[in-house]
Amino acid sequence: MRVVIQNVTEASCRINNKIVGEISRGFCILVGFTHDDTKEIVEKMVNKIVSLRVFNDENGKTNLSLKDIDGKILSISQFTLYASVKDGRRPSFVNAMRPEEATKMYDYFNECLRNTGFEVQTGVFGADMKISLINDGPFTTIVDSKELGL
Repeated sequence: MRVVIQNVTEASCRINNKIVGEISRGFCILVGFTHDDTKEIVEKMVNKIVSLRVFNDENGKTNLSLKDIDGKILSISQFTLYASVKDGRRPSFVNAMRPEEATKMYDYFNECLRNTGFEVQTGVFGADMKISLINDGPFTTIVDSKELGL
């Protein structure tokens, strides 16, 4: 499982010019799944994500978590996080989980996020989405379950 977390002052997801998800301050999360991801991995990743201290305190130090700032989450599925450009010029997506399974994992991921008490807005799995955001900082963090030993 791989996530790109962007600290945002606002973010939204549009499909066919209609806003389907929108937040104020918090995280815009791009999430992708690979073949051996499990619900256990999702749960551990969610705990890691919501406990990250990546927001500035009154002294400009990154000491505050999403909870500390009463942040919100915009969660966007993005299988392209598992693109490989090792060979050739066209990305290969063989490492991405198949859509039938990935959609279930994405739904479970969002359910786990909501169970931590945060407001979670989402995009639509597999849709052509237009994501707008203001990256605060900019501050972007990449969290990969393999790097965490999960």
